[in-house]
Amino acid sequence: MASFNKIILMGNLTRDPELRYTPSGAPVCNFDLAVNRSYTTQGGERRDEVCFVTIVVWGKQAETCGEYLGKGRAVLVDGHLQQRSWETPEGQKRSKHEVVAERVQFLGPRKGAPGGGPSEDEPEPSHGPEPNDVPF
Repeated sequence: MASFNKIILMGNLTRDPELRYTPSGAPVCNFDLAVNRSYTTQGGERRDEVCFVTIVVWGKQAETCGEYLGKGRAVLVDGHLQQRSWETPEGQKRSKHEVVAERVQFLGPRKGAPGGGPSEDEPEPSHGPEPNDVPF
């Protein structure tokens, strides 16, 4: 039987990302994402619930996440689910599910950008040609 392991999440960072490097020099970035879900109960009551998910990003994208993301920033994460197991110093076995990101798309304002506008070193997005620049 075939398997399928694909996750797409959109949410907000609950803390600043943590960028570190493996002993071989590979960049890895971890951050936690809060994903909200709204639903209506059978009684018609509106409810909200939050799911907290750990995201792991590798390579150049990890460095980019470490530099430009911050707590509260909205992102879209495309990746796969992974289970990690380890043993504590006391000998207890632990495991955790996390998402290994294949792509992280930044949404919303950049870290350090007040009021949601672009920061000093981020250019203003183009909204098309100026009225006097129309090529006809």
